[in-house]
Amino acid sequence: MRAWADRVVAPLILLCLAVAATPGRAQTSDLVSTNALRVCADPANLPMSGKDTPGYENALADLIGEKLGLPVRYEWFPMATGFVRNTLRAKKCDVIMGYAQGHELVLNTNHYMTSVYALIVPEDSPLAEVETLSDPQLKGLRIGVVAGSPPATHMGRNGLIGKAKSYALFVDRRNESPAEDMLDDLEAGEIDAAILWGPLGGPLVKQDHPGLKVIPLINETLPPRLHYRITMGVRQGEKVWQRELNSLIRRHQDEIDAILSEAGVPLVSDMGDAVLDVSQ
Repeated sequence: MRAWADRVVAPLILLCLAVAATPGRAQTSDLVSTNALRVCADPANLPMSGKDTPGYENALADLIGEKLGLPVRYEWFPMATGFVRNTLRAKKCDVIMGYAQGHELVLNTNHYMTSVYALIVPEDSPLAEVETLSDPQLKGLRIGVVAGSPPATHMGRNGLIGKAKSYALFVDRRNESPAEDMLDDLEAGEIDAAILWGPLGGPLVKQDHPGLKVIPLINETLPPRLHYRITMGVRQGEKVWQRELNSLIRRHQDEIDAILSEAGVPLVSDMGDAVLDVSQ
């Protein structure tokens, strides 16, 4: 019996002690790959992510992979109903690069940016000075808005819905792009102004529509709020992985800001009431 204990029990005790001495690895879920940064992403969701043409979320993934010393590998799936179920929850990947804070489908990291919906107008028009949706200059104009998005409520409150042009909220971006259609309509004069989520509209304007101006809607005081904190999303329960990403976000926030700023994403304060200048 003593010999059996020496051969079996003692090694088990040593193994437990070794595991206890490495708390990070002891708690990290076995579902998180240690060979690659496995990213869940939409293959046709530019300017955020793209399989053929990378977006700024791809650049963020490259940054995180570099800091972890891991290659980046993607699980591609359209950003629509079933996205989380078929990617993150199916354990085919370990992180979604951009996810709104507080969404219960995922465990959120600390936010790495706060952004806001924006009014987009021709930069040489009188509308370039508008800062709120209650501005009288918007009365009677045809404004593009994504159906069901928070700005639509503000437009209704200010009497702007009657002539609004609605664009679809849920689409397969491999086949259509309401945001790009809206900006094309604006340049063609079919609408007088557009309202888009800043991280979507800002980069599209910077890339393809230099004659347009992006005005972050930071002065709206009534609900619903128009600013949102964006995090990385991981599987529920994987707290060690969450903390590891939190640490990377905290230590490399300047590099993250630089990527977002270069892309044209309007960054605002955590309370959504001031535009941040991170170009310094």
